[in-house]
Amino acid sequence: MYPFRAPNLIGFVRHQGRPTSKSGETLFRWTDLVPLGGYGTSLFLLLLQRNAKMANEAKPCPCDIGDRMDYGGLGQEVQIEHIKSYVVKPSSASDKAVIVIHDIYGWTLPNTRYMADMLAENGYIAVCPDFYVGKDPWSPTSDWSKFQEWCEDKKPTGINREVEAVLRFLKEQCGARLIGSVGFCWGGVAVHHLALNYPHITVGVSVYGIIKEREDCYALKSPVLFIFAEKDEVVPLEQVSVLQAGLKERCSVDHRVKIFPEQSHGFVHRRREDINPSDRAHILEARSDMLLWLNRFM
Repeated sequence: MYPFRAPNLIGFVRHQGRPTSKSGETLFRWTDLVPLGGYGTSLFLLLLQRNAKMANEAKPCPCDIGDRMDYGGLGQEVQIEHIKSYVVKPSSASDKAVIVIHDIYGWTLPNTRYMADMLAENGYIAVCPDFYVGKDPWSPTSDWSKFQEWCEDKKPTGINREVEAVLRFLKEQCGARLIGSVGFCWGGVAVHHLALNYPHITVGVSVYGIIKEREDCYALKSPVLFIFAEKDEVVPLEQVSVLQAGLKERCSVDHRVKIFPEQSHGFVHRRREDINPSDRAHILEARSDMLLWLNRFM
C-alpha cells in the first residue's frame, strides 16, 4: 500500500497516525482512511463573489469555510524568472514534481503551502508560484463589491507565461522528468486549463474548479481527477453533471469526477479535520484520492 504522509505540525493538522521518522512526520496507509461510498471562468468568479459575500455576513471568509492556519511551511521562497514561488522538496531525490496552484488568496496562504508540504512528504518536488505576479491577492477584508474588478487581470486561463517559467525551472534546475498539477478553486480552473493545453504535464487534480467557456473543454490532453463538494454553490451539481456527461462523450484520456457528500466549497484545503470531526473522513479521503491519482500517472 502507498503511504500517506502529512507534516505533523502543531496548530494545523494533528493526525492520529504513526510517527515513523526523526522529523516527526506521521505515516498513514490508504487502509487507515474511512471508505465512503460548466461554468465559464467569468461566471465562475461571479458566483464566487455572490456566495462569498453571503458567507462573509456570518464570518470573514469566502466559500463558507474559515480555517486559515497559523503555519509557516517547510519549504523556501525562491525567485523563478519573473515570479516568486514557494518550493519544497522531498527528503530523498525525486524526478517527479507538482505545480500547486493557489486559490484567490494567493501563493502565501498557509493552507496551500501545507498542501505543497504534504506533496513533498509523499515524494514530489512541489512548487507553488505566485500566479498573480506580485499583484495583491484577495483578502477576507476586501470589498466584495470590487471583486469583479479585482478579477480582471487575474484570469486562471491566462497563466501560460508563468507556467512555462515554472516548467523550465523544474526541468533544468530540479531535474524533474514527470510534472503534474494540483489546484484549488481558482487554481482548479487553472488545472483544467493546463490539461487542455499542456499534454506534457502528465496529470492534474482540479479541486472545485472547471472551465465551461470553451467548446473543447472536454478534450483533455492528460488525465484529470475533478473533486467537487455536494453543497458547493460556486460549482453546483448541475454543472458537475454537465462536465461528467461531456467527458464521458468526448474525452479520450483517463479522468474521474468525484463528489463528496455534505461538503462545501473549499473543504479539501481550507478545513481542519482536527476541529471538524464530522468532515474528517471526507477531508482525508479527498487528499488521499489526490495522492493516489498522482501516483497512478507519475
